[in-house]
Amino acid sequence: MVIHEHAYIFLKHNQDVTIFAGRGEESALPPGSKFRLIPEMDSQNERIEFLSKQLEQGEVPPNFEQMLREIYNVLSPVIEEFDHVIVHNIFTKHFNLPLTAALFRMLDEQIIKDCIAWCHDFTWTSPRSSSKVHPGYPWDLLRTYRSDLSFVTVSKQRQQTLAGLLEIPEELVHVVYNGVNPDQLLGLSSEASALIDRLELLESDLIILMPVRVTRAKNIELALQTAAMLKDNDIRIKLVITGPPDPHDSESMAYFQSLRNLRQNLSIKNEVHFVFESGPEIDTPYFIDNQIVGDLFRVADLMLMPSHQEGFGMPVLEAGLVGIPVVSTDVPAAEEIGKRDFLSFDSEDSPKEVAMLIMNWIEVSFRYRLRRRVRQQYTWESIYRQRIQPLLNLRP
Repeated sequence: MVIHEHAYIFLKHNQDVTIFAGRGEESALPPGSKFRLIPEMDSQNERIEFLSKQLEQGEVPPNFEQMLREIYNVLSPVIEEFDHVIVHNIFTKHFNLPLTAALFRMLDEQIIKDCIAWCHDFTWTSPRSSSKVHPGYPWDLLRTYRSDLSFVTVSKQRQQTLAGLLEIPEELVHVVYNGVNPDQLLGLSSEASALIDRLELLESDLIILMPVRVTRAKNIELALQTAAMLKDNDIRIKLVITGPPDPHDSESMAYFQSLRNLRQNLSIKNEVHFVFESGPEIDTPYFIDNQIVGDLFRVADLMLMPSHQEGFGMPVLEAGLVGIPVVSTDVPAAEEIGKRDFLSFDSEDSPKEVAMLIMNWIEVSFRYRLRRRVRQQYTWESIYRQRIQPLLNLRP
């Protein structure tokens, strides 16, 4: 899974990606990946398995060097083409020691230019597998530090373990966490994902959704003023209004323009987004269907409905089903169906009062804080930008 997501994020950032493996097919990888099958890399290759059983008993088979050379001869001419090589677990796990030794030889001869040892697990410190390695060559390769290798672990705990195993300071081991893919986990459509990227929603502190059309009854002015108050309190907010004005109604378009003017006057152009003007083509009205609105619900932290009046208030039900908090005036869907399970305010309340209501919720919601931390720091996109890109010295 990690290798698949690495390939996906590298490709997204216009890097050429080739996966080397002992088994598998290119069709299993993200589109655009290249695949090179090298059977000798497979830990379950019949010849490798035979060697490994002897090695686990503390015996170096007579044909170990021959197997090493075979792997070296197959792998070195093709791996030499690459600027960066990421090696997962092979430098710390015992499943294919001829491959580990062959990679060491390629490093010695500088065939591999820049190499990262991505270390998820360690044989030498594992209660289940430490009995399968023994002092001396080639087992000691799995606990050998090399200054021409960049060592990476997936947690600080593993960083400490690996530093102890290699007998080096912890700061010589980088920590790059595993991540999540919001598109997959939240079931986002490609169109919604592109919209979310354009609006830079996932980098924000607070995503507020208003799934309403642009009409005076929706009291959108109060939402904009509340957004400005939240910004003044150092909250990086994104307020998204999904519905359009009526382009055929001059009054509706005049109201929309007044909201744009208010947004400009409040200096919240980067914080408040009307989907109507957020399409892939500048100055072209953009309309979305209910499926994309549903995608935005799953990304949002809360749903805001400051309406003066509503016949019912369907977004309250939608937010309830998705599981995000509702901040709303007493529209029928909130008062009659939502009971006490929503944050209530009066449409005549001041922006400061509404902002305080939201900030008080932020203070007590551990669920929101974890969600914000994950999307800001632990999506594959954020991990790539914050940790992987600097590690490889790749251009943004």
